[in-house]
Amino acid sequence: MNKLTHTDNKGKAIMIDVGDKANQVRIAKASGHITLAPETIILIKDNLLKKGDVLTVSQLAGISAAKKTSDLIPLCHNIVLDNVRIDTVVDKTGVKFASEVRCYGKTGVEMEALTAVSVALLTVYDMCKAVDKNMIIDNISLTEKIKK
Repeated sequence: MNKLTHTDNKGKAIMIDVGDKANQVRIAKASGHITLAPETIILIKDNLLKKGDVLTVSQLAGISAAKKTSDLIPLCHNIVLDNVRIDTVVDKTGVKFASEVRCYGKTGVEMEALTAVSVALLTVYDMCKAVDKNMIIDNISLTEKIKK
């Protein structure tokens, strides 16, 4: 088993020094799903929820969250992001979000991609909680990591 990267030789939490690393194009993709009642899916598709356009608000929340990841996760570096994209698919069981985050930097953007998807899903939950008491957020995962 490999050593954890965010600990020193005494096992204490540390932030990784990336100062000597070369800048590279870094891309991370993540996805996640929220299971919804069939009636809730109809309300989302027809844009009939009182809180507004669930899909657009959730996408914007995810983009905003990606940009604030280092504020939420203590050992993440503050990264200048070149692009954050969040795609949405409404299926027969709910909504799936897929994020792609890009930067040119010294460290990867996996946490930003995962944060984007997580907050997008939480935003759906928040906007639909008045009409759906059985939502389930699941399958949040990193789907791809590229370094060039």
